[in-house]
Amino acid sequence: MSNGTFPKRLTEIDALTRPDHAYLSPEDRCVYFGEYSARAGYAAGPTNQLIHNFKKSVDRRGRPEWRYKERSITEAAVAFAAAIDNAYAAEATLVPMPPSKAKNDPLYDDRLIRMLGQMTFPKAADIRALLWQLGNRPAAHDGDRPGPDELAKLYKIDDKLVRPKPKRIALFDDLVVTGASFVAAKRVLQDRFPDIEVIGFFLARRALPDAAQFFDIIEDE
Repeated sequence: MSNGTFPKRLTEIDALTRPDHAYLSPEDRCVYFGEYSARAGYAAGPTNQLIHNFKKSVDRRGRPEWRYKERSITEAAVAFAAAIDNAYAAEATLVPMPPSKAKNDPLYDDRLIRMLGQMTFPKAADIRALLWQLGNRPAAHDGDRPGPDELAKLYKIDDKLVRPKPKRIALFDDLVVTGASFVAAKRVLQDRFPDIEVIGFFLARRALPDAAQFFDIIEDE
């Protein structure tokens, strides 16, 4: 990100970065573009800017800043389409992570399914909202972070969309923090489709500051 632009390549969460995400295990495959700095705002760089705009609440619709959300959805779609191998995209079922609000809530945000709909590949992608959520849950950025066991009870499979059986599943979300949502969704999907690979695709991962940086901040204060 040194050139001031949003990263173009996907990076896999590995042994070095996995400790930042409490619920991820070595069996969980997750890839991401950029690193998001919590509580740092737009000034932290292009990844923070994209995430903040992408997550902009739907109650801002109709206001001048809404155009930034629409632009971020398109930018995210272009980035994923360019970075994902065409052969993989031709075989995978692309699944959006359910948002924190249920479909009947006025604040329900369909940003992920709209992003997937704007992704273009040589062969038309198999896009299915296989997961839906039973009721609302607090948004992760609100500070209340349920674990995978709690979330798995909220996620349900849409039986109308299970055929044809997926060959592999690409699960899309904007930001991986603890990894609880991914682990819960993967569990529910693999309960229905045993032995099918589920890979998480994220715009960004929340990166924790290292200890030295933390102490520098304390000393500066």
